[in-house]
Amino acid sequence: MWVIERNLYDQNENDVYETLFTLANGYVSFRGVEEFSNRKIPGTYLAGVFDKSEAQVTELVNLPDPLGIRIYVDNEPLLLELSELLYYDRKLNMKSGVLESTYIFETSSGKKIDISSKRFVSRKNRNRFAIKYTIKPLNFSGSILIENYIDNRTYNGMLDPTNKIQHYQVLTSGEEMPGILSLVRTFDRGHVIAFRTALKGMNEDGENILKLRKFRMIGQNPCELFMIFVDESREYTLEKFGTVYSSRESCDPLKEASLELARFYVEGLESELNKHTEIMNEFWNRSDIQIKDDETAQKGIRFNIFHLYQCVDDDPTVSIGARGLHGEGYKGHVFWDTEIFMFPFFLHTLPEYAKNLLLYRYNTLKGARKNAELNGYEGAQYPWESADDGLEVTPKWGQDYLGNPVRIWTGDEEFHINSDIAVALIHYFMVTGDEQFMKDYGVEILLETGRFWASRVEYNEKFDRYEINRVIGPDEFHEHVNNNVYTNYLAKWNLTKAREFYYWLEEKDAAKFEILKSQFGFTKREVENWQMIAEKIYIPRNDSEKLIEQFEGYFNLKEYEITEWDENGLPKWPKGLDLTKLGETKLIKQPDVVMLMLVLPEDFSQEEMRINYKYYEKRTMHKSSLSPSMYSIMGLKVGDTHNAYKYFMKTLLVDLEDNQGNTNNGFHAASAGGAWQCVVNGFGGMTLESDGILSFSPWLPKNWEALSFNLSYKGSMINVRITKEDITFATDISIKIRVRDKVIEIPPGRTTIGLSS
Repeated sequence: MWVIERNLYDQNENDVYETLFTLANGYVSFRGVEEFSNRKIPGTYLAGVFDKSEAQVTELVNLPDPLGIRIYVDNEPLLLELSELLYYDRKLNMKSGVLESTYIFETSSGKKIDISSKRFVSRKNRNRFAIKYTIKPLNFSGSILIENYIDNRTYNGMLDPTNKIQHYQVLTSGEEMPGILSLVRTFDRGHVIAFRTALKGMNEDGENILKLRKFRMIGQNPCELFMIFVDESREYTLEKFGTVYSSRESCDPLKEASLELARFYVEGLESELNKHTEIMNEFWNRSDIQIKDDETAQKGIRFNIFHLYQCVDDDPTVSIGARGLHGEGYKGHVFWDTEIFMFPFFLHTLPEYAKNLLLYRYNTLKGARKNAELNGYEGAQYPWESADDGLEVTPKWGQDYLGNPVRIWTGDEEFHINSDIAVALIHYFMVTGDEQFMKDYGVEILLETGRFWASRVEYNEKFDRYEINRVIGPDEFHEHVNNNVYTNYLAKWNLTKAREFYYWLEEKDAAKFEILKSQFGFTKREVENWQMIAEKIYIPRNDSEKLIEQFEGYFNLKEYEITEWDENGLPKWPKGLDLTKLGETKLIKQPDVVMLMLVLPEDFSQEEMRINYKYYEKRTMHKSSLSPSMYSIMGLKVGDTHNAYKYFMKTLLVDLEDNQGNTNNGFHAASAGGAWQCVVNGFGGMTLESDGILSFSPWLPKNWEALSFNLSYKGSMINVRITKEDITFATDISIKIRVRDKVIEIPPGRTTIGLSS
C-alpha cells in the first residue's frame, strides 16, 4: 500500500512515469527521469525561480539537470533502448520518499550487469539530494567506466516546441574538488543558481574503487569520468552527492553549495537518508489516511497526499502551482486551485504550511494592488495566474479544443480568486485560532479584497442593486457573463467579512488598527458602505425556486444531452456540438453552483443541494481535473452514493491512470487536494461549520470496513476512526463536535459514538 511500481519498460510511457516518480522537498524538484534512457523530459525546478525573457509570460524555469550519470561496459553505454533488458523494476516508496530502481542489462558482447539505485531529495536539508547505486557484474570481471555530469542544455517547452526556450545562461561550469559544478543565471529575473555534485565509490570492504579520474568539458557540460575495476558476482557501491543553492537565499550560491557538499560528503549519504526517512515518518504519522479493505483507494490516497507534501516548503514567498513542482503545465503558475482545493489538506493536517501558503498571498499583495490600479480598480486584485510577484501572468492567447488560436480571457475576467483567498484566510483562523496572523497579515488582505469588490461592482439604478458584469466563473466555457452566482455570492461574503474584521482588529489591537487606517486610508464610512453594497449585490436566484441559475441568461442557452462516455468514464462531446461555441450551450466545464454550495454549505438547504446537484451534474463535461471531486462530495451530501464513489475514483486516479491524458505535463495538485476532501469531507462527512465547530455525517462505501484520519484543530490533533456502526474520536483536549446534527462535548481520551442509520 506504500509503493507505486513500474515493472514493464515502455519508452512511450516514460514521460508519464517521470511525473509519477518525481521527487521534491518543496524547494527543489527532479522529475523521475530514467537515468539510463535517452527518451526523457528532464525537469529540475526550484520553487520561486521564475523568468520571462522571450517567453510569452513569466514561467517556472527548467534548470540544469545535475542527476546525469552514465555507465559504460566495453565503452558501450548502458541504455534501456540499446542494451538488452533482462530485468526491470522501478518503484516509488511513498513511506520513505525514495525512488528505487533495479535493472539487469546484457551488452552486445553478452556481459550481464545488475544495477540498482535509490534516489532521494532530502527533507532534512532542503539543499541536498543523492543517489546510491549498487553495481554487480553477473558474468564478467574487468573495468567499467563511470561518468558523472551536469546537463546544461535543458530548456522549457519540450512538450510545447513552439514555445521552447532556455531561460538561463551558464556563468561557469567546471571542476572543484570533490566533483563538478555548474553556475547559471536566468536572463530576465537574474536568479543565480549553483549546482554541485560529487561521487564516492566503495567495494564490499568499504575501500575506494574510483580510479583514473579524468575531467572534460563537453560543450558547456562538466563531466568527470572514473574507471572502476570489478570482479564477477561482487557488489560495488556508487554514491552521487548533490547540492543546490540560489540567489533567492544566498548572496554567494556557489560558495554555499560547495560548503554544503563538503559537509554532506563527510557526513555520508546513509546518515542523510536516515534523517530524511525520520521526517517522512513524522509526516505520515500526522497526515496518513487509512482505508480498510480497498487497496486501490488506499494506495491512491497515499499517492496524492505524498505528492502534495512534496510541493511545500518552509518558504512564505512561494506557493503551489497547479501542476505542483512536477512539470511545466500551466507554466508553474499558482491559481485558485491552491486555496480552494489544496489548502484544506494542509490546514487540517499541517497548518504551519497552510500559514505559509497564505503568507505567499500577503507577500504578493503589492503586485495585487498594482493589478487593481492598472485595471482601474481600488484595493487588491489578485491575479488569476500568479508567479513570484503577484502581477497577472495569464497568457493572452492559447488554443481551443480544435487547436485554433483563441483569446484567453481568464486573466481579465475571472475575479473570484479574491474571494477564494478570503475563504482560505477565514477558515485558517477558524481552525487554528491564530489571532496574531490575522492582526499582522490577514485583516489587511481582507480589507484590500473588500475594497476591490466595492470598486468592481456596478450599481443598477433601475433595480437598486449592485451587479458584477462581464466575468468568468469556475465554469470557463462561459465568458463575459453577467452576475455569475459563484462570483457574486462570494463577493458579498467577502465584503461582509472585511467589515467584520475591520472592527475585530479595532478591538483586538488598536495600534495595528491605526497603522492600517493611516497607511491605506481605511475609514469607518468606507467600511460601512461595504455592508450596504453587500446587502444589495444581486444574486441571480428566485427565492421561490430552489434551482439556482449559474448566471443571468444561462437557462436560455441551448441544451445538449451527454449520452456517451470515454474509456475513463468521462463524458464525450455530444454529437453535433460546435466546440467553438461552447458558451452558447448549457454544457459546463466544471461546477459553479455546486462549488458554491460546498464552499458555503451552511447557506443552502439539503433540498437546494439535491436539486442543483441533479441538474448541473447532467450538464458537466469534467474538462477540468478539479470537477469530479466536487461532485463526489456533493453526491454524498445528497445521497447519490454510487456516483459519489465513481467520481472519487476518477479524482483519485487522475494521474495514476492518466485519465485526463496530460499527466506528462505535471501532477494534478488540485485534484489531489480534492481527493483528500473526498475522503475527509465526503466519506468522513466532516464540515467546518460557520460557528467553527467540526461537524460529522459520515458514509462509507460497502467495501470499506473502516476509515481513519487525523485532523489538526485549535493546536491539537484529533484522530477520527469511522466504521459503519460508529465514529471514534481520540484527542488530548476537550472539544465540541457535531455528529449527525447533535452537538457532543468530547473529553480528552477516546470517545466512541454510535451512528444510527
